[in-house]
Amino acid sequence: MPSIYLSPSTQESNIYITGGSEEHWMNLLADELEPYLRANHINFERNTPQMTAASSIRASNAGNFQLHLGLHSNAAPPNRSGQVRGSDIYYYPSSVKGQRAANFVADRIREIYPIPDLVRTIPTTSIGEVRQPKAPSVFVEIAYHDNLEDATWITENLNAIAAAIAQGLVDYFGTTFAWPITPRIGTVVLTNGSMNIRSEPNTSSTIVATAADGDQILIVGEIGDWYSVEFGNIPGFASKAFIR
Repeated sequence: MPSIYLSPSTQESNIYITGGSEEHWMNLLADELEPYLRANHINFERNTPQMTAASSIRASNAGNFQLHLGLHSNAAPPNRSGQVRGSDIYYYPSSVKGQRAANFVADRIREIYPIPDLVRTIPTTSIGEVRQPKAPSVFVEIAYHDNLEDATWITENLNAIAAAIAQGLVDYFGTTFAWPITPRIGTVVLTNGSMNIRSEPNTSSTIVATAADGDQILIVGEIGDWYSVEFGNIPGFASKAFIR
């Protein structure tokens, strides 16, 4: 399973023009993102508001993650305060994987941001959360919180932004996107044999587990005729036809 370190901003002193802090809104965004990660079987560890950028980097480096994902919002220099808009996605210049992930996330954000031409991927060596993680890093500045239009767009579209980021991650990891649903227990219903749980929502993908009639299974997402499920500690996809 893919694994990421999820690092929403810990900057409580960066205040939105519409109210609330960068830390507050980016943690709400991370809350919205978590069900998408679970539905798409992307393991994650997340920092806490009590942490700092430095301690978040240390926690990321202590694990074995395939991507470090920073969630932030931006602000213009004082002489241009409130005048700049756009979504800036940063990556380390020599990181091929970081650039690839940044491009996928940018492509998805471009689909929902009001001015698509202002969604940019930018190489940088100056941001610690881009330079210091051992995993490839993507540092997303969602939009400008000192600009009224951008701040309003962020606060009114947290779920859509979370979905776009998750779709970008799924594109990067090369899996199939499933929409999250409120987790619930289903029961396997069979007249004979067993139900295959597969790595992808199709009958040609690898069988990762089998379930018997009457087994209970946790449903976390769906795509077409398939559920995204967890069977014990095994994630996968199962046909809706065999689950009640």
